[in-house]
Amino acid sequence: MESTNDPIRELSLLEQVELDPDVNQAALATQLGVAVGTVNWHLKRLIAKGYVKVQRAERKKLRYIITPEGIALRARLTVDYIERSLDVYRKTRSRVIKHLNTIHAAGFKKVRMIGEGDIADICRLSCLEQGVAIVQDVKVPALEIKGYKVFLNMGDDK
Repeated sequence: MESTNDPIRELSLLEQVELDPDVNQAALATQLGVAVGTVNWHLKRLIAKGYVKVQRAERKKLRYIITPEGIALRARLTVDYIERSLDVYRKTRSRVIKHLNTIHAAGFKKVRMIGEGDIADICRLSCLEQGVAIVQDVKVPALEIKGYKVFLNMGDDK
C-alpha cells in the first residue's frame, strides 16, 4: 500500500480528526480525496507512533482522539507546510521578476500568461507589482507556467 510519509496528508488527517473525533475512515477518505486504504495506513501509523488514540464509541464505531503529541505534530507539520509554501512563493516571485526585467529590457510593458493555478497567481501578483499588464496579445512575450516552473517565451522563434 503506502510506503512513504506524506506530511500534507498527515496534517490534513490530524486536522480532520481533531475537528471530528467520530469521523469514520470512509468520510476521511472522501474529505481528503484518497482511498480508504490510504487513510487506514496513515491512521495505523499515527496510532502506532502515539499521535492518535482509538476508543470504541459504539459496537462498530470508533472514535479517534488526537493526543498532546499529535497536537504538537500537527503544529510542526503546519509550520513546515507554511515554510515550504513561502519558499515556493519567494522562489517563484524572484524567477518571475527576473523574467519581467528581461521583458522590460526588450521594450515591452505587457505579457501573456499561459497556465493556471497557484503559480500563475503568483505570476499575476508579480506582474501587478511590477506594473506589467497581462494581455492576450500573441505579439507580446509570454510567461509559461508548467508545474512549479515559469518559463519566458519572448516569441523570437517565429
